[in-house]
Amino acid sequence: MDPAAVSPTAASIGLRQLLMVLGDSLVEVQAAPAGLDVEIRGVSLLDPEDPPTAQPGELVLVIGARGRAAFPALRAAGRDGAAAVVVKLDGPGQAAALSETAAEAGVALLSLRSEARWEQVNALARAALDDAPPGGPGMGAEEGDLFSLAQTTAILTSGIVSIEDAANRVLAYSRTTDSDEADDLRRRSILGWQGPEGYLAKLREWGVFQHLHSSDEVIGIDSHPELGIRRRLAVAIRSGDRQLGTIWVQEGSVPLSERSRQALLGAARVAALHLVRRRRELSDDVTLTRTLLAGLLDGSTGPQPLATHLGFDAGRPAAVLGFSYGTTEAYGTTEGYEIPEGAAAPELTHSEVTNLVSVHIAARHRSALVTQVDPRIYVLLPQLPRGVDTDTLRGWAQEITDAARRHLGLPLRGSVGCLVPGLGDVFESRREADRILDAMVSAGVTVAVAALPDIQAEVLVSEILTLLSAHPEIRDPRLTALVSHDSRHQGRLAETLLTYLNSFGDIRAAAAQLHVHPNTLRYRLRRAEQLTGLDLSRPDQRLLAMLQLRLPPTG
Repeated sequence: MDPAAVSPTAASIGLRQLLMVLGDSLVEVQAAPAGLDVEIRGVSLLDPEDPPTAQPGELVLVIGARGRAAFPALRAAGRDGAAAVVVKLDGPGQAAALSETAAEAGVALLSLRSEARWEQVNALARAALDDAPPGGPGMGAEEGDLFSLAQTTAILTSGIVSIEDAANRVLAYSRTTDSDEADDLRRRSILGWQGPEGYLAKLREWGVFQHLHSSDEVIGIDSHPELGIRRRLAVAIRSGDRQLGTIWVQEGSVPLSERSRQALLGAARVAALHLVRRRRELSDDVTLTRTLLAGLLDGSTGPQPLATHLGFDAGRPAAVLGFSYGTTEAYGTTEGYEIPEGAAAPELTHSEVTNLVSVHIAARHRSALVTQVDPRIYVLLPQLPRGVDTDTLRGWAQEITDAARRHLGLPLRGSVGCLVPGLGDVFESRREADRILDAMVSAGVTVAVAALPDIQAEVLVSEILTLLSAHPEIRDPRLTALVSHDSRHQGRLAETLLTYLNSFGDIRAAAAQLHVHPNTLRYRLRRAEQLTGLDLSRPDQRLLAMLQLRLPPTG
């Protein structure tokens, strides 16, 4: 496991709080030999082909090793001081053996639901760590199921909690042990899943909504016995300047705790994570991000809109990685991966491949943005830190193509665009990534990932061939006629001539490659010269023939 895959944060979160973030619909605790108060200080991805290692305090996601195959990871995690390990089980019978091993190793064991995705738990855990205050676990990391969050907030405030969206619709609420504790507003809100209009009008009159819209501070609302309303506290749930909802705490049969306001502030920050994720698929912010990113990549939009929208430093180095997959773009012979003859491309959805790319690149660079422009996937790497160079980016792309091969059975190709000084030059990096992918496909490059220095000759030849293909007027008609002759007579004169030229004029080497006698090859060469009038003793004619004969027959 590469240490760089660990979430680079100084904050920590308690295992108990993380479980609330993930929720029992995602993970289940199988063993916790040190209790649920152990601190988690990072997240790492452990591939089955990686050596089983961990860092102190890590949450280790054991990807691809189900059931008993996870034993080495568990033992290594305990040895290295990891906080917890997450695995998938093949069946219910494996839980006991894995739990026993975890107890012996002294590390917590969580099982991921079979239908859950690794990228989901990875993203949630990292989001919780990013939101946690530095220095130790606390309320700032308690997210996840909104009902669990409401119940925890109720315990911390000694009150009765409800969480509403920006339209005052109730999303979640805490349980009450005494039905007399809830006032009329509480009962009507829960039963109707929305605050009563009469009381909402009063809140508007008192300036409560105006305060919530413009401030992060907790506001208090006095009791109104004549309205059947008890004392309340409220705080806005915000994402930047945008209000996503509100948390309300009603005083019950006992006074609210002294630290209620502090607890509410933390709960609001946690609830924001949940609501942002809930709205992510349809949110205007995400749609805008995709639009601005697409414009930046194709050069139609400048850097400032995206930089302003996401808070990026447009003047820091950036780069683009490109990936291609599918029958046309990615199939072929790649190093260490062979497709059986006649095999069809795996039927993978766009989201599966994009999710895999997103998860792995997020472990390396938290500001990375991933988008798909059919049939390719692009990764924008903005504000790159010092020390990141082409070799580093090549390694990141290689990890992704290796993971696609292992986990999806997909021969993904990857390209590394040039490092550019800022977002304003990102189009150049994307263009270079495309040039590389184009050449990898057309030239049959046998590596899964390449940067321009790796295959510069192939890229330039590929672009020359594209030019020849698009402009028949700059082709030699004699070579065109030779290809047509072969097509009409099922001949191999053009193939023989190209093989001879590629072999530096070595008759025996070319004959061996074509599986013919050297005299047969000499005869074919003379025949080609007779039919076309070519003079193979002239270097310029040999050079043009080497290029033009590489065009597809339809060209």
